[in-house]
Parts: sequence; structure tokens; C-alpha cells
Amino acid sequence: MYLISIEGGDGSGKGLAAKIVTEILEKEFTFTSVEKTGEPRRDHPLGRLAIESVKMQKLKPEGEAGLFAADRLDHSHGWILPHLKEGRSVVSERNIHSSLVYQGIVGNLGLERVAHMNSAALIPDLCIWVDCDPEIALKRIKAGTLRNLSDKKEYFETSELQRKIRGGYKNLLSGRFEMPTPFDMGAIIGPILNETSENNFRKNLTIAVKNFLHSKPSPINVETHDVEMFHLRKLMNSLDGQSTLEDIGLQPLRNNKNWLGNSKPWKILLDAQKTHHQKLQKSSKEDNILFPKSILSHSISSICGTLSLMNSADISELREALGPVRNVSYSHSRKIIKFLHSELSWISQTKTILSGETPKSRLKDDYYPFGRLLLIIWPIRSEIKRWQKSNPNTHLRFSLPQIIKESQNFQAINSMISRLNILGNGRKNNNNNNNNNNINSEEDLIKWWNGS
Repeated sequence: MYLISIEGGDGSGKGLAAKIVTEILEKEFTFTSVEKTGEPRRDHPLGRLAIESVKMQKLKPEGEAGLFAADRLDHSHGWILPHLKEGRSVVSERNIHSSLVYQGIVGNLGLERVAHMNSAALIPDLCIWVDCDPEIALKRIKAGTLRNLSDKKEYFETSELQRKIRGGYKNLLSGRFEMPTPFDMGAIIGPILNETSENNFRKNLTIAVKNFLHSKPSPINVETHDVEMFHLRKLMNSLDGQSTLEDIGLQPLRNNKNWLGNSKPWKILLDAQKTHHQKLQKSSKEDNILFPKSILSHSISSICGTLSLMNSADISELREALGPVRNVSYSHSRKIIKFLHSELSWISQTKTILSGETPKSRLKDDYYPFGRLLLIIWPIRSEIKRWQKSNPNTHLRFSLPQIIKESQNFQAINSMISRLNILGNGRKNNNNNNNNNNINSEEDLIKWWNGS
């Protein structure tokens, strides 16, 4: 979902930074996976051509830049982009900013020229700038470890050129030089110094990565909708493959087709809001407001919605199923699960032979339709909250028709339609023709909302 590049001069600690950032992403967030890569690619013919051009020093900067750009373009669309579309994050040791510095600034080719040559490549969502004094960096290179791993002879092993490279990164990534389009779209964090202890380096990288991801930035290279659709299809396929194991403590699977029963979607949401509001009022009187003010909050919607696609799950299983779009931190997931279980009684918890000491959470049957509904209305949760605030005396059933009529966010409405056709509209189909139950238009969506 996100492309994160690690940039800096030779010997600055990019490899270590890439390792640390990968570990942080794997531990703290719920991407499908975290893939580590680098440029130029030593295991690909295009990457090896680029490396050889630097070693042999037979090409002018423009020729070198062209080889690096060719490798990057193939890497971007042949390997990185397919991974991003599946909700994976990619950590790349070097990317476009290396070419901008090495060929554009140090090689005097110019930033605009290099950017134009790479304009079809992917744009890093985040560039992490690792910095180190050139003298320290050269000592690391010459110590043998880096040379043995990557044959650093192809790079510029002189203090003078290392200072030029460091200055190039400083001018480009500090904003002193204007970042050329389209690569001005990504975020830049740094410089993060790597001149003291590894613990200090890790601490600063952890803060930087968490701050970036907790802001929930929209990915640059893929649509969030496409990532979520891939993940929901994956969850639905997993649900279809689950088996019933009542003898060891697991409850039977629920009806995945007729999840609405005879209820209207707006009525399900309204009833859940009333229950939550009553608990909120009671807690307010007791001066003990310790939970989300709205059931349409990201955390409740994500956890209840995800549990509606699982028979039961412990915290780890739940977070793995959340995916990158519905991500909730581990500590906050525990708090929301405790609130849903102890305060609202919307989920049950059991310990089974398989789960051992870790309790499995299951959305209770009465709130199973609510959980599935939250996944459907996910794209317009904020609009429903705003509508209710602006129309306190108007019935909730009028919210969706008015939002559709007044909203300019056609993508959100289309996303709802896509979700319904993946997750099912919740109505039992008495006919063999599945097309009868498909939602294809805004009119169909309103009829479904009203229970028609």
C-alpha cells in the first residue's frame, strides 16, 4: 500500500534503517506483508547494467541515469505496484532520490532532466533521509563489512565526493532545492542521524514511521478502495473455507447470504446507535467516559466489521484480518475489544482447546448484521455522522438518499456498491439468477437501504 524509500550517502546506514523500518511495519501495522527491496537491483539484468555503468565509468551522467531509470521503471510496475495493490508495503533501499542526487546534482545532469527520465516510475509515499558524517561513512565502507557484502568499489570512495553527495541530499531533501514534479508529492522525514548508537537510531526511526502512518495518509500509487476490495475478497474466500468445529468450543458458522434477515439497514444502524447512546449517557453520569463517542468511529467500525467476517478470533488473528485500510493499533484493539465485551456486551469471549489461554472474540448474533453493515457504509461513515449532526430532528432513514443527492463524492458511493456486491446484499435470493440481487446503481442502493 505504501512505498517507503530509505535514502542517504554510502555508508550512512541505509541497510540497517531498511531492516529497522521493516520490523516496525511488521510489528505495529496490519499490512498484508512488508517487502524489502533496493535499487539498483543486483539480481536483475537492468540493475546489473546500471551498476556496471558506474563501475566502468564509460558513460556520461545521462547514460548512467537512463540505465538507472530503466531499472526503476521495470521495478516499479513489474514488482512494486502489484505488491502495493495487495495491501503490502514495500521498503526500498534507494529509489528516485538517489538518481536525483547522484546524476542530477553530483553528475550535473540537472534535477528536471533526471525527473523527466523517471517520470513514469512510482513515487515514494515516504522518503526517510538517513544522514552520517562522510568520514564515519568512509570508515564503515573501508572496514570491510560493507565492501564484502556489496563491492563498494563501484561508488565514490573519496571524502570530497562523499561530501558532495551529502550536500546534494541536504539541498534536495531539506527543501533548499525545489523537488521536481511529480516526486514532490511524497513526504520526507529527516535527516535522521546515524552517528551514535543503534538504539538511538532505532528510536528515532520508530518515532518517524509511527507518526507518518498514524496520520493515515492516502497512498500515492494505488487507490485505497482497490486495496480494500482485494482484502475483502480475500476475507470472504477465507470465510467460505472455514469449517465448523463445535466439539472443541467453536460456535457454528452463521448464514453468510441472508445476514440482514428481515431487518432494514437503517434500522440496524439506528438500534445500535441507541444502545451505544444509552451506555454513553449512563457512563457520563458516572463521570467515566472511556470509550468512543460514536459507533461509526474508525476503531469500532473496523473491529466489529472485521469480526462479522470471522467465526471467532483472538487479538492477533483479528489484527491480521483488519488489513491496512482498517488498521487499529494492538493496544487500542485490546481496549475496544474489552469495551465491546464488558460494556456493550456485543461480543462474547471463549477459550478453546485451540486458543489455549488466549480468548477468542465473536460478534454476537444480534450484532452480526450490524458488523457487516459497518463494512458496507465504511466509505460514508463520516458523512453519516455529519448528516446526523446537521439534521438532529430528521429520521436516519433519510440520511443515505440525501447524502447521495447532495454528495460530490461519487467514489464513496461507488465503493459502497462494490462492497455490497462482494459482501452480499444480505437478502436471501429465492431465484437461481444471482444478477437479481446485484446492486448496480444509486437507485438500487437507496432501495436496499430502505429494505426493499
